[in-house]
Amino acid sequence: MRLLSIGVLCISIVMLAVAGAARSSNAALKRQVTESERAFAATMKARDHAAFTGFLADEAIFFTGGTALRGREAIAQAWRAYFVGAQAPFSWEPEEVEVVASGTVAYSGGPVYDARGKRIGHFNSIWRLEAPGRWKIVFDRGDARCNCKP
Repeated sequence: MRLLSIGVLCISIVMLAVAGAARSSNAALKRQVTESERAFAATMKARDHAAFTGFLADEAIFFTGGTALRGREAIAQAWRAYFVGAQAPFSWEPEEVEVVASGTVAYSGGPVYDARGKRIGHFNSIWRLEAPGRWKIVFDRGDARCNCKP
């Protein structure tokens, strides 16, 4: 009986070690989030509203102006207007990406451009790892570029 307990303990330790080794490095996770953000931005250029919606967590919150859009369906409905027409009204790309040590939550941020390519703002997104290699946006906020005086 004692030998069986020691065997189970050894197997458990090996399994934990393998699971820890299988976790992606921070650099690999940052690449995943960067690729997810780029693919998310590509939905606007491709005019693919359904694909855009697929990147939203069920409980996502997008801050738009002075209001917060809550939930995938509300965000999808409000953003549908941005997908009308042949040309995207704006675009964005990640400039910064960071992932917490646990590898489950990430930040991405970067410039927003108008249809002509002029920088008009900055976006900030928080992503959550929902399945291995599958990131979804839980928070998003875009801000107009500030021409503030000192």
